Amino acid sequence: MRTDRIVAHSAQQLEQERPSDREVPGMSRTRRVLFGTTTVAYAAIVAAVLGSSWLVRLDWQVMLFRPYKQWPQFHAFLDYFVVLGQRGPTAVMVAAWLAWRTWKHRTLRPLLVLGTALLLLNITVGAVKYGLGRLGPHYATTIGSAELFQGGDIFPSGHTANAVVTWGILAYLATTPRARRVLSVVSAVLSLAVGMTTIYLGTHWVTDVLSGWCAGLLVLFALPWCEPMISRAEEWLLVKWAQLRSRWALTPVTVSPIAAGSGLIPPRGAADDAPVLQPVGAGAPARPASAAVASRGAHHGLRGHTARHERPTVPPPGNRRLPHGERSTRPVPPVQTAHRGRGAQG
Repeated sequence: MRTDRIVAHSAQQLEQERPSDREVPGMSRTRRVLFGTTTVAYAAIVAAVLGSSWLVRLDWQVMLFRPYKQWPQFHAFLDYFVVLGQRGPTAVMVAAWLAWRTWKHRTLRPLLVLGTALLLLNITVGAVKYGLGRLGPHYATTIGSAELFQGGDIFPSGHTANAVVTWGILAYLATTPRARRVLSVVSAVLSLAVGMTTIYLGTHWVTDVLSGWCAGLLVLFALPWCEPMISRAEEWLLVKWAQLRSRWALTPVTVSPIAAGSGLIPPRGAADDAPVLQPVGAGAPARPASAAVASRGAHHGLRGHTARHERPTVPPPGNRRLPHGERSTRPVPPVQTAHRGRGAQG
């Protein structure tokens, strides 16, 4: 008994120390302050672009400087590095890692958090992109203009915002404080590097990158407000999955009538071969089930296998050929005639 108590106590301690994805970050006061500060900065950048302020002039200065021509030796590497900000490749990589964590911890929360964050990112960033319609540096026409409402989709930077969200999700879902700090630094470095790379390549303005950083941070800061909805979605999906599995387990196996009449039913055991009496009508005597099956097979024009006791008897040995009307009968030898006579008498 003492050994059982020690083992139970050790298992309880291990269960308490084991990290779990159920540790949901709350909307603390610090997070609220950061959310408010980021919102103000985002709004200020949008207002500066709409008013063609000094930030727009900075955009043109950097664009005319053409960093990709000043340092061409980095162009080949950075052209591949910027893929870390594209939504498709990054979402696949992060989703694969979170799928493994989902299987390990037996919870759908990591994948649901990623899906919620990407949905918020598409809605918020897409609305501003198509609402302002800003053209990129390579398509600009008027020096000093903000190039707004021209049918573009460059502001804010989708690469930058996506890098902030996809890599920041790993820090958001970290289960230990040390892992959260390390992943926060890694995601911050990656998002900063991706944003600066788009400026180097000339695909985004400076203000596009600044607004992309703010848009991505707003999604991460707002995720705790979505946690109750994520929990309800997880419970609903688990209930539906349990119902689906139970429905699959209780599905009966049916046999078609054609297969039953044609003798294609799988072989049964010895206990199933016993004759079972089935009624054929009111007041009629019962008959074996084999007779019923045979009658159904005859009705459908199908030929079933007969049992050994139902096969016709084999005629006695001798001349089995039937006499033909047009064929002359051959004389029977005396020995065979005597033999047949003895057989008939005996």
